[in-house]
Amino acid sequence: MNVTALSGPELRPFLGDLARLRTQVFRAFPYLYGGTPEYEEAYLQTYLDARDAVIILARDGGEVVGASTAVPLIHETPEVRAPFEPPEFDVSDVLYLGESVLLPEYRGRGLGHAFFDGREAHARRLGLGITAFCAVQRPEDHPARPADYRPLNAFWAARGYIERPDLQTAMGWQDVGDTAETPKPMRFWLRRDKD
Repeated sequence: MNVTALSGPELRPFLGDLARLRTQVFRAFPYLYGGTPEYEEAYLQTYLDARDAVIILARDGGEVVGASTAVPLIHETPEVRAPFEPPEFDVSDVLYLGESVLLPEYRGRGLGHAFFDGREAHARRLGLGITAFCAVQRPEDHPARPADYRPLNAFWAARGYIERPDLQTAMGWQDVGDTAETPKPMRFWLRRDKD
């Protein structure tokens, strides 16, 4: 297993693989994402263009099996930046952790920790004191929720992230089986590495 941090032009050869991986993994609950690899490739262009963005890439031989993204919050969309208002926050001190996607057969091998380790190290290199991400909020009785679904809240808390119900936004995408994009409530988790 090879885990590496890539940025800028280094990412270009992997965009197609990353787009397919994101589309495949995010189809599952809780995201239920009905997107396409073409849309994903356009989305991932942000990580080629944004200064100081990084993708932690996991490969098994030549196959991309997982990836995790991060970008300084100042390069994110207005809906992602909006909850981080002064005086509590300075958006220039936050590394936004986009997402981690990993094929199911590679879970439970420590790659989730490697993804966080890599992104948190990137924040330290940039001198950023806060790492933050958001997670979709689905109702407990959602009809697509698998009986054995286990949220990652305990994993995130063990890594020092604090759930912040007061920091919320909405992101829109088309769910699997739907015909239109709808907004989804997203809640932030964050960790401070310095005061």
